[in-house]
Amino acid sequence: MASRTLLCTLFIICLCIIAPAMAGTKYMAGSPQISAYVSGTNEFSPGDDVVLPIIIENTGTNEFKFVNSGIVDREDQPNTAKFLTVTLLPGDAPLTIKSDPQMVGDLPGSGVITANFVAKIDTNASAGNYSLPLSYNYTYLYNSYQFGVDTIQYSYKTVQGNLSIPITIKPAVTVQVISAVPDHLNVGTEGYIDMQIQNSGSDYGKKSVVKILQSGNSPILPTDSSVYVGDIPPGSTVSCRYKVSVSSDAQKQTYPVDVVIAYQNYEGDFVTSRSDTIGIPVGGKVDFAIVSSPAIMNPGNKQVINVVYKNTGDSTVYSAQARISAVDPFTSNDDISYLGDMKPGDSVTASYDVTVDRAATLKTYGLDSEIRYRDALDNTYISDTMKVPVNVVPATGVASVASNPVYLAVIVAVIVGTLYFALRLRKR
Repeated sequence: MASRTLLCTLFIICLCIIAPAMAGTKYMAGSPQISAYVSGTNEFSPGDDVVLPIIIENTGTNEFKFVNSGIVDREDQPNTAKFLTVTLLPGDAPLTIKSDPQMVGDLPGSGVITANFVAKIDTNASAGNYSLPLSYNYTYLYNSYQFGVDTIQYSYKTVQGNLSIPITIKPAVTVQVISAVPDHLNVGTEGYIDMQIQNSGSDYGKKSVVKILQSGNSPILPTDSSVYVGDIPPGSTVSCRYKVSVSSDAQKQTYPVDVVIAYQNYEGDFVTSRSDTIGIPVGGKVDFAIVSSPAIMNPGNKQVINVVYKNTGDSTVYSAQARISAVDPFTSNDDISYLGDMKPGDSVTASYDVTVDRAATLKTYGLDSEIRYRDALDNTYISDTMKVPVNVVPATGVASVASNPVYLAVIVAVIVGTLYFALRLRKR
């Protein structure tokens, strides 16, 4: 029995020698080391809306490592940046940072993480190299103290730091419309826009072409959209004239057009600038109205009717001709009248020879009328159809007798009979 007990004791000692207690690890020195840079290109153009992907690296190392069976493993390592927060600022760069500070979490040693910041480059940004301040703060395991075999007290430290993110703003031609003056531009017609356009950018645009474009669903449509201006140095101004048309369903108000410059840049590439949008006032459509009183006619009557036309639009019309359409029970051998040039608000009287049938119904008729005219660009247009009111009423007095065939037959018979009896009396 005693020998068996001794053997068991020896066996247990052997097991302890063969399988020692699990060893723990402790790092005595180390801390995070933060660096940052822009992923991809860091060159941008004025007016760009960009997303800056900032790569953040932790190159911190743990310098001393102890392994011992009496050490309890630490949950954190000294080179881990905990609760890392980064903030990107514009500094003196001509841009706006639209993103708030970003909490990127824990970044271990040799770890990499990306923080994306939305930015807007100023439209008139000067070309050059700039540095964006990047501030960061984190907490790391500064020290740890072990009590006994199962208790650890952690000591953390907070670090704040600053880095510089280099970026480059490239030279570019920037369009700035100094003035835009419409010339004979009205709804439903063609006209011109005279513009003064400046290169407010920093690039020397070569072989430049200034273009106007339809802005969205704007009713202003370019007819001649491109003007070649050659070289356009920074700060220089050019004059351009464009022919445009305005949709007939537009209104009297201001509508946008976009302006761009296509040019050869400093690297020899042909590029197109960002657009500048300008408002163009458009006048009301050319329109006419009949302002005269209704003409009065009797059945079987032929007479000259006078119609007064008024230019109720916003622009002058040239070589205007009015026309009337005579339909049953009316006829006309003279249905065109020359009105000439009519300024806004002018009224001109047109005269037409019109005949109404004897069997015409007594009522008010509307004869179609329209005006053919030319605009300031010598384009020909035809107005909307207007109605010329004509009242057909019964004749009165002598006119009623003259227009009634029965009355006329009786009168003729009386006259013939009177002459017949007069001749017989003379013979007697």
